[in-house]
Amino acid sequence: MSTIKKHKPTKQKMILRGLIVIIGGFIAAYGLETVLIPNHVSDGGVTGLSIVGSQLFGLPLGILIAVINIPFIWLGYQQIGKAFAIYSIIGIASLSVGTSLMHHTPAIIEGDTLLVTVVGGIILGIGMGLALRSGGALDGIDMLAVLLSRKLPFGTSDLILFLNLFVFIFVSIAFGLQGAILSAIAYFIASKVILIVETGLSGSKTFEIITTQPVLMVETIRDRLGRSATYKEVYGGYSHEQFQEITCVINRLEESKIKEIINEIDEMAFVRVYDVAEVKGGNFRKRNVH
Repeated sequence: MSTIKKHKPTKQKMILRGLIVIIGGFIAAYGLETVLIPNHVSDGGVTGLSIVGSQLFGLPLGILIAVINIPFIWLGYQQIGKAFAIYSIIGIASLSVGTSLMHHTPAIIEGDTLLVTVVGGIILGIGMGLALRSGGALDGIDMLAVLLSRKLPFGTSDLILFLNLFVFIFVSIAFGLQGAILSAIAYFIASKVILIVETGLSGSKTFEIITTQPVLMVETIRDRLGRSATYKEVYGGYSHEQFQEITCVINRLEESKIKEIINEIDEMAFVRVYDVAEVKGGNFRKRNVH
């Protein structure tokens, strides 16, 4: 029986990931201290609760972020693993130190509520996205949502929204109803930026095609797109007829071209398309079509 070799990340890679998490923490701190907080706009999650506590009780924001996140870090260690917990500690510590160092930094935007929510959300999203992409987190509420989703009949994203609803109710106590609404908008923008940072701007898509012309379809995709494809046998649930299903991974820029190819060869082809967060290994390199 063959054994599976475990490939541990090298020291250089671990250090690089740690540095990116630290950079992400400082970027998020910059967004909070120079854009959102001076304009009475908060974030969601534990950071939002910490901002409210800081405003109401006059406590240092950095200390509150560190202390309130402690049980969530333990939760992450139990549910996700040691490496995630370590990188999260690094990220949350960076965010805490960053907010303390930048506390008296002048605001880069003042007054324009739309600009504040957009710019603040983008900066915050970039920072949090870098941390998540490198294996850490800057906020513990996502870890709680993951745990609750295993015990309750709700998805993780639904629970994150539900938990943040209570956070923004608390935000309204410190910043008023308008501040809570703006905070929710900034949080929404940040969540979209996090997704872009994690998956990349280009991204990839998988096309699964069931056609009566599988060989011609694959050859045309190869010749006109420079992409390879794989086959697998599938069976119709009603007709019990055997088909060849083609699977091809492309980048977003090639989507319209592959649709054009499918329509040219087989207008009646059954096609499934879905987003791919990351593509690694294999032979995903694009061949020159010229």
